[in-house]
Amino acid sequence: MKYPKLTNFIEGKTIKTNGRYLDIYAPQTGQIISQVPLSSSKELDQAVTAARNALPEWAALPIKERVQIFYRYRSLLEKYKVELSELVVEENGKTLDEAIAEVDKSIEVTEFACSLPQLIPGEVEEVSKGVECRVDRRPVGVVASIAPFNFPNMVPHWTMPNAIALGNTMILKPSEQTPISANRIGELLQEAGLPDGVFNVVHGAQEVVEGICDHPGIDAISFVGSTHVAKIVYRRGTSNHKRVLALGGAKNHLIVLPDAHKIMTATNVAASMSGCCGQRCMAAATMLAVGEMDSIIDMLCEEARKIIPGQNLGAVITQAAKERIEGYITEAEQQGAKILVDGRGATVTGKENGFYVGPTVIDFVTTEMRIAQEEVFGPVLSIIRVKTIDEALKIENDSEYGNAAAVFTQSGAVAKYVMDRASAGMIGVNIGVPVPREPFSFGGWNESKFGVGDITGKSSIEFWTRLKKTTIKWNPDARTNWMS
Repeated sequence: MKYPKLTNFIEGKTIKTNGRYLDIYAPQTGQIISQVPLSSSKELDQAVTAARNALPEWAALPIKERVQIFYRYRSLLEKYKVELSELVVEENGKTLDEAIAEVDKSIEVTEFACSLPQLIPGEVEEVSKGVECRVDRRPVGVVASIAPFNFPNMVPHWTMPNAIALGNTMILKPSEQTPISANRIGELLQEAGLPDGVFNVVHGAQEVVEGICDHPGIDAISFVGSTHVAKIVYRRGTSNHKRVLALGGAKNHLIVLPDAHKIMTATNVAASMSGCCGQRCMAAATMLAVGEMDSIIDMLCEEARKIIPGQNLGAVITQAAKERIEGYITEAEQQGAKILVDGRGATVTGKENGFYVGPTVIDFVTTEMRIAQEEVFGPVLSIIRVKTIDEALKIENDSEYGNAAAVFTQSGAVAKYVMDRASAGMIGVNIGVPVPREPFSFGGWNESKFGVGDITGKSSIEFWTRLKKTTIKWNPDARTNWMS
């Protein structure tokens, strides 16, 4: 194995476990590169105790002191950007350019955390003669972040910098498929000067997730993953009186009008459906082609054929994922859809055991097909042809998901029409991946998100803090009225 067996990272120390281990595969080669412990409730208890013990002293620090650590941490992310990116490539399978972009986003959200002292000053007002009211933000307590495999560096940073800078202590449960980056994050936070116990990593699978939902010592949970599991985490966590924000899956629709700029549309749609091998909740899943669209579809297929597995397209996460994605393609073909670009059976010379699926474009998909309804999570684009923009919007609105939607047009009026009517939390106009930049927050609607608020940006402040309201009166001689 290229890497030694992983350990949990608790109270600033590497903690070995005597439990079972799971093999970690490099998707691009299919080789085992390490093993991850499948921790039990015992290890979770250790982490919660460490976080609980560290909480009073950490929460008592002024926020301006807490964020100094993240200034130093941000510099370390820059210093080790290539190393961190290569870890992502190895355990996740994406290209180096995509991994670098992932770490760059981690740097951006860390920068936002450094700005928090300017965003959360308390409010003070003299509400009556001699009477003052003030409001301050205080941390929620011990919080947990359950992260997915597709962004092993970025998604932990969606939660960790803000939650910790705001005074909480944290337990991170990374995906058991991509756990190596999490330990390196812990080491760099320690190098930046974060006190022991403020950030902890507990590896594992279902048992640890269930333990996080049930543990009385954990006050809040964030989750990113499939809608099926997001619902379970939300229900189980909230039933145990915890704050929960759970982000689920997506089925993002890109509405393309005949007046769309052909080259910009073709390149954007191709990049959206294939970036990170389609393993992202912002990927284009369905193109809703309004009216005559053959010339744009032809150009889209040309762009898709330029995306080559092993060159500018990475691997999917597992062999099982490859088989599942190819199964969706085959089923759609059997149901009458036309495969314009076929990514099934992709192999890369020298990496024949890698988990590759090539870019795939499928035309004449209908709304009844499974591929039009379910999240494929691969580099696959379905094209549904419609006659009007209202027909396109109905298909988009009828989807159970609501993460992102986009429209490609040169008409401002048409763009506004879609912006106002699309049922999604993030909208793009001539942009295939409409991810907001900080300080704007990330989060969808409908079956793509469970809980209040968003996971990043200003909206996240509400989730990671609670308000303390204080009323003060010092002058007993002040004139009084009913308000005082």
